[in-house]
Amino acid sequence: MNFTKWQGFGKTALIALFSLALTGNEAQAQKGKWVKLFDGKTTTGWHSWQESSVNPQWKIEDGAIVLAEKGGKDLVTDKEYGDFELELEWKISEGGNSGIIYHVVEDKKYCCPYSTGPEIQILDDVKHPDAKAGKDGNHKSASLYDMLPPSDFTATKPAGEWNKAKVIIKNGHGESWLNGKKLVEFSTMGPEWEKLVANSKFKTWNGFGVSQKGKIALQDHGNKVSFKNIRIKEL
Repeated sequence: MNFTKWQGFGKTALIALFSLALTGNEAQAQKGKWVKLFDGKTTTGWHSWQESSVNPQWKIEDGAIVLAEKGGKDLVTDKEYGDFELELEWKISEGGNSGIIYHVVEDKKYCCPYSTGPEIQILDDVKHPDAKAGKDGNHKSASLYDMLPPSDFTATKPAGEWNKAKVIIKNGHGESWLNGKKLVEFSTMGPEWEKLVANSKFKTWNGFGVSQKGKIALQDHGNKVSFKNIRIKEL
């Protein structure tokens, strides 16, 4: 590099410019690489919905983050994500209900993450009554909640056991995986998505499923639920 043209800049300005360049390169390098969203010890990178920190009902137990009792509010990432691949393990309590919600818009005009973000269901399919609600099983675990059911109801392990989930959102296409099986595929925009919303409980919800970027939330539905090995890869 020819530094002659930079002679008019002060030393501080030059350092700032190079710092910006390095930061940009580091951000670019992160894309396509797995990043931990939970270190197994702290709640760094998360906060309770519309709070500045994580409410005490969310606890760290044996390398997992656990909603021990209701009142923790949904756990929300500090960062927003557009296209991504998310992996985590979840364990639901007997009769329990929770969910993974993506593209959440955190704005005070919305009551909760599910006002804007579509949900991948987490449920005790045997004992929670919601498993029998909805249509064709679209309230059961791994479903795109109230829109599309999983293709295999036997993929879910029972309450009290760990399930490995994967959610992929890329170029207007979504997938929900559970325990190594792809169970749901769906469009995230356009006419197909609009049809799904129109045939769901969300059809009159302004802002639902509109944003193609947002935060990821782990739902406080009032029941004990545990999460571990949470990682994400931006695509």
